[in-house]
Amino acid sequence: MRSKSNTILISGLLAGTLDILAAILIYSVILHKTTAEKILLSIASGVFKQHAYTSGAQMMVYGLLLHYFIALAFAYFYYKIYPHVPLLRKNIFLSGSVYGIFVWIVMNLIVLPAVFPKLPSKEFDLPLLISVLILIFCIGIPIAFITKKGYEL
Repeated sequence: MRSKSNTILISGLLAGTLDILAAILIYSVILHKTTAEKILLSIASGVFKQHAYTSGAQMMVYGLLLHYFIALAFAYFYYKIYPHVPLLRKNIFLSGSVYGIFVWIVMNLIVLPAVFPKLPSKEFDLPLLISVLILIFCIGIPIAFITKKGYEL
């Protein structure tokens, strides 16, 4: 077995990198809905509220660090439950997809409403589907794959 900390670190950093790159590529470059800067500032605003939008580049760094902290937390949680949930060991793509949906639910139905009480209501539309797919392919599957490999080594 690879060391616990290495497995969590690698899976969390990879998932965090894939997730933020996907968000920037899709929402900023392809759809032109926002900018990379605003994405990072929005993440930072979870802690620093409106101050995040008036503090410049330092807040973008804080947003990126917070983003990686969250990704590492989800990697840690998956690693801890992996040996206790048989479904996670059966199929990487199935377990990664389920975990990506779980991450979406936690972030969008628990964390974000707790941090931002006045969020717009969610509708089942293309942006929602894109956000779920990003979490499946950029968070869930990479964490599932690396965790499985970590336990096998």
